[in-house]
Amino acid sequence: MGRLQTFDSTTVVQSARDVFWDLGYEGASLADLETATGLNRSSLYHAFGSKRGLFDAAVADYRNTVIRPRLSLLEAPDAGRDTLLAYFDRLREAIAALPLDSPRRGCLLVNCATGLATHDEPAREVVEGYRTELAAALGNALAGAGSPADRTEERVRTLASLSMSAMLLARVNATESAALLSTAADQVRAWLPV
Repeated sequence: MGRLQTFDSTTVVQSARDVFWDLGYEGASLADLETATGLNRSSLYHAFGSKRGLFDAAVADYRNTVIRPRLSLLEAPDAGRDTLLAYFDRLREAIAALPLDSPRRGCLLVNCATGLATHDEPAREVVEGYRTELAAALGNALAGAGSPADRTEERVRTLASLSMSAMLLARVNATESAALLSTAADQVRAWLPV
């Protein structure tokens, strides 16, 4: 009979998530993960199968606890111009709230998975899945704001690109990242005047 799990999986996954966010997938050693989670590698492998399994669990947790709650505002039936502006303002505020030396700047998905995406199909799918979710949410809010249907796809692409670029840049230049998010908000105002 196997041993019973005596740890909280959510806590372990979120502790590992912070290590991956700080160090990247390839930079995170098993020793780093053991220290952060309080589990030995045997327990980590038993619970998650591999370092990659733990990373995948951390990414899923991040999508469910960070990304999707933010996107839910844009996905609401009454989302529109003000929702778009609030979304970009909140991203800018989140970046500004972190100390400049914090390794957890930007988006975990963009920061970690982008490094893997060139040679790792599952990582590429994570980044593409995020881009698809973001685009759908932005499209919903643009439609709710009265954006002309024939311009919405182009506008979604512009806003999604600015958003993802800002999240990538946040890791190295928070000021420029915030400027990109301000540009996105200014673009919304130009497209959808009051």
